[in-house]
Amino acid sequence: MNTITTTNFQFPNQKSVYHGKVREVYNINDEILVMIATDRLSAFDVVMPKGIPYKGQILNQIATKFMQLTADIVPNWLIATPDPNVAVGHLCEPFKVEMVIRGYLSGHAAREYALGKRILCGVQMPDGLKENDQFPPETTGPIITPTTKAANGSHDEDISREAILEQGIVSEEDYLVLEKYTRALYQRGTEIAASRGLILVDTKYEFGKTKEGQIVLIDEIHTPDSSRYFYLEGYQERQNSNEEQKQLSKEFVRRWLIENGFQGKEGQQIPNMSEAYIETVSERYIELYENILGEKFLKADISNIQERIEKNVLAYLAK
Repeated sequence: MNTITTTNFQFPNQKSVYHGKVREVYNINDEILVMIATDRLSAFDVVMPKGIPYKGQILNQIATKFMQLTADIVPNWLIATPDPNVAVGHLCEPFKVEMVIRGYLSGHAAREYALGKRILCGVQMPDGLKENDQFPPETTGPIITPTTKAANGSHDEDISREAILEQGIVSEEDYLVLEKYTRALYQRGTEIAASRGLILVDTKYEFGKTKEGQIVLIDEIHTPDSSRYFYLEGYQERQNSNEEQKQLSKEFVRRWLIENGFQGKEGQQIPNMSEAYIETVSERYIELYENILGEKFLKADISNIQERIEKNVLAYLAK
């Protein structure tokens, strides 16, 4: 099946292009950004060799929808979506931190907790929790556990609020806004998830500043790449009987990689993903889309994705 794993467009007034792990961002005239969601799959900060059909479209459309559903509480960078894989927005200066918020002890937090750690990013986690328990809302949670890029830019590293302010990565005034927006977005995301029979377990947000100095939400929001979801029905029963939670996130890919001896560590080989396995990953992403948004996924024409994107972006820019 056709996928888009790399782009090399030359748009009118293009100043530069940034190739991220999954998205490619074209700077047009230092005014707007054309962000293309590719079908690349990244796990443990490593990009897998093969693309996942429809993944870019799925991520872009979920993020677009949630930007629209949260624009009344937090301003965002988005202007238009001229193609299923493309978002166009205001040029922003990104903050050098990602705001991770966790309502439950899962993923990275659970792995740290299992090692006996009770402080994550400067935040105290209570004793007596087991994996996938909710952080008690009345005392602890949800908790904000920011990350920052490592010096070489590859890995995300845990960092505390105190260290962010101490190192001057973000000013205190701005950081308070980031925290406020993060909590507001997570609250809205939690409510929307509950209405779809889901639990928004944890998620991350990225913010930037416009030329006018306004702090806005950028990049993606509430997608399966940036968030973890559980099914609400049967959640408590599964916790009580120590069963694994039924989840909607990229975690199933991470688990498969771990089972096949890969965690992104030096010297480890990326296991080969067969066409059949890639197809199941694509199907899981479609399932994620339909559950998270509560609507049917409509597959875009993928006979020539590069051509389609170029045509749609050029038509948009010509306006």
